[in-house]
Amino acid sequence: MSSNVTFKTSDEIEKMRVAGRLASEVLDFITPHVQPGITTDQLDRLCHDYMVEVQHTIPAPLNYAPKGHRPYPRSICTSVNHQVCHGIPGERILKNGDIVNLDITVIKDGFHGDTSRMFCVGETSRQANRLCELTHEALWHGIRIVAPGRHLGDIGHAIQRFAENAGYSVVREFCGHGIGRAFHEDPQVLHYGRRGSGMELKPGMTFTIEPMINAGKKDIRQLGDGWTIVTADHSLSAQWEHTVLVTENGYEVLTLSAGSPPIPNAG
Repeated sequence: MSSNVTFKTSDEIEKMRVAGRLASEVLDFITPHVQPGITTDQLDRLCHDYMVEVQHTIPAPLNYAPKGHRPYPRSICTSVNHQVCHGIPGERILKNGDIVNLDITVIKDGFHGDTSRMFCVGETSRQANRLCELTHEALWHGIRIVAPGRHLGDIGHAIQRFAENAGYSVVREFCGHGIGRAFHEDPQVLHYGRRGSGMELKPGMTFTIEPMINAGKKDIRQLGDGWTIVTADHSLSAQWEHTVLVTENGYEVLTLSAGSPPIPNAG
């Protein structure tokens, strides 16, 4: 696996910083539009136009076709309620009480920035709010582990222990990933695992951490569109994502911007 891990130079890291901030700024831009009555297709179109016309970035998901998949038909992913990830924007109208993940990846000057946030639509239930907040906390439990000499398994262990201790389950089939000139590079970053297992972290590595946490059981299934993943028991699911750089003495989150939600307290 390690043979395909790219260690970024200082110039490449600077380009990753730009791409990461721009990805996060798409989420800042779209935030006021995530309201009851809007369709996921309208959110996609707004984000697409902002990326292409304002930022002069390329929406990485559009026509993305990994081996075995048909091309992804939209510029963002919109995963609503029990949709875990890769929800395709369409005619679905967001309604009061929904939760939705918007997943943004832009390409700028050849480098990818990848991030996602949860949004609560109108007035959501206490249970839905708690799932979204706890998943955000789980992400940061994983991020705070990142430092040279630590291992990928340490990240997964921190996320899994926190989520499961709160009574939730961690999706196993999807993971974070290395990122740079390519959308998906090595290593794979699992959101569960054993301390001390997996690849050792070294400065210059860039990867996403993007836990998918279910209110019910961890089991999932794929819909007939070939992309959308849902919980098998129809329970709510939440996901947050950041792109992270391993620095000489810790980590740097590359996908923060002026409108990023407050970082949860450590604890």
